[in-house]
Amino acid sequence: MTAATASPKPVDFASDQQIRWCPGCGDYAILKGIQKTLAGLGVPQENLVFVSGIGCSSRLPYYLETYGFHTIHGRAPAVATGVKLGNPALDVWVITGDGDGLSIGGNHLMHVLRRNLDMQILLFNNEIYGLTKGQLSPTSKPGTRSPTSPRGAVDTPVMPARFALGAGARFVARAVDTDPKALGVVLERAHEHRGASLVEIYQNCIVYNDQAFAAITQRGRAADNTIRLRHGEPMRFGANGDRGLVLDPASCALRVVDVGGENGVPESELLVHDERNAALAGLLASMQPPDLPVALGVLYCDPEDQSGTDTERSPVQLAAVDRLLNEGHVWRVAG
Repeated sequence: MTAATASPKPVDFASDQQIRWCPGCGDYAILKGIQKTLAGLGVPQENLVFVSGIGCSSRLPYYLETYGFHTIHGRAPAVATGVKLGNPALDVWVITGDGDGLSIGGNHLMHVLRRNLDMQILLFNNEIYGLTKGQLSPTSKPGTRSPTSPRGAVDTPVMPARFALGAGARFVARAVDTDPKALGVVLERAHEHRGASLVEIYQNCIVYNDQAFAAITQRGRAADNTIRLRHGEPMRFGANGDRGLVLDPASCALRVVDVGGENGVPESELLVHDERNAALAGLLASMQPPDLPVALGVLYCDPEDQSGTDTERSPVQLAAVDRLLNEGHVWRVAG
């Protein structure tokens, strides 16, 4: 790693490695967004560590001028846990995908969330296994045709945000690769949160699952199929802001209504987003078109639990860890 500069720019976080993603892959935009975010965080580069598993997304640590580990399938949370416990001063980020994080590594992801170690977990969701030629993943929509589902996927897909909330995550957010500005805001919020932060990022795989998110990214469709969450503000969406969300008291379900006009409801009757409300976050995480818009932004942030698992270590404790690793029954490999 090169020497850090006093006022780093996004380009300072770009490594000299040749990027090997497919042309047009959504990972490029996410990488740019991360580099831009890192430049504004003020964290010394030597204190940044990116840990990844296996998959297209997990190549990302190669392309960052930080420390990084490209580990084994699904085990990035376990390695990241070790990094954080070994040196709590490090700023740890986990990069994973829907297959890596929710299939092979589902168990590891669940436990790192409930343990609430202070790290940012970015889950790139393209609803397919891209690196291994397009098999269906845990998040593939029903009907998805792939080499392992030639007649179409039949299983109910995992919803990462719901999974994280169920595992006890204290911070859950969602973004899209095609909206770098909103992605940057979410990444900054995730970094501010002390504890495990889960950010699901919809990412287009141009080769094996192109246009999987067309309903929420295409011009002319996105405004009616997404809602940008803002804490403390009424939940309105639509091209003209003429639609909104209310809670049906009979079914405890969210419902879309028209806002204003002769037959619409007044804005005062709309739900107001409260990112501290876990029950509301669960409802927002489940929304899908065509009945409801996809919720983007910070779905949940627990203000009462910003402590994270205590990984602080005194000098005496650090010395004890050093002795544990380097004294007694240890092996040294000659080479």
